[in-house]
Amino acid sequence: MENQEGMERLFFELASESRLSILRKLMEKDWKMNEVARKLDLTTTETFRQLQRLSEDLLVQKQPEGTYAITEYGRLVLMLSAPLELVFKHKEYFLNHDVSWLPPQFLYRIGELSQANLMMGMVESTMKTSMMIGEAAQFMWAVSPEPVPQTFNEISKQIPKGAEYRILSPQPPVKLSNLENRTYTDPPAIMAITEKEAVICFRFKEGRVDYAGFTGKDPDVINWTKDVFLYYWNKGLRY
Repeated sequence: MENQEGMERLFFELASESRLSILRKLMEKDWKMNEVARKLDLTTTETFRQLQRLSEDLLVQKQPEGTYAITEYGRLVLMLSAPLELVFKHKEYFLNHDVSWLPPQFLYRIGELSQANLMMGMVESTMKTSMMIGEAAQFMWAVSPEPVPQTFNEISKQIPKGAEYRILSPQPPVKLSNLENRTYTDPPAIMAITEKEAVICFRFKEGRVDYAGFTGKDPDVINWTKDVFLYYWNKGLRY
């Protein structure tokens, strides 16, 4: 019962946008109270009150020189809250899409998509992928849950010379000199990744393929999507 009440209090503290903003600001560096107030456009009274609450819950600590620092416990709590913030922000999307197929190591890290933007529909997704192919300088990795169409041969000509291209799909396309492909019976998402940008589109909850998903250029977005791709790529059959 005591642990449950403690969790309820922790969730309550994190439910305040001003307290979350203070924690995020203290993740950058230690600040004095008046500096926090000025940077977050809060009154000194409000800032003092919120810092006191955060201190009582061991999320921040006042330093001898008068600055406030986030504790290691507070840092961990803030990092672990990122997935919940992402899911809450895009709750309408996650109501209709299935991410339960993600292995736990990626599901726990899904907050790394926080800097991604949500794009809706096939037209936007197709245009984005085509643009990424043309701009890739080092590599272009892709996952297609559907058989790759023959027109892919024409699209592949956009790939810059020297760029590594990998594609994972249920049915391999025609063999191309600049393409390494593997087969995977039921890829769980559409993915497109370059050194500059990443796209991932989850399936609908009933299993249908959807082209609405997340795209971003932030390193966390790219690295998370790359790790998911490699997980399934290593399970794919060589062609």
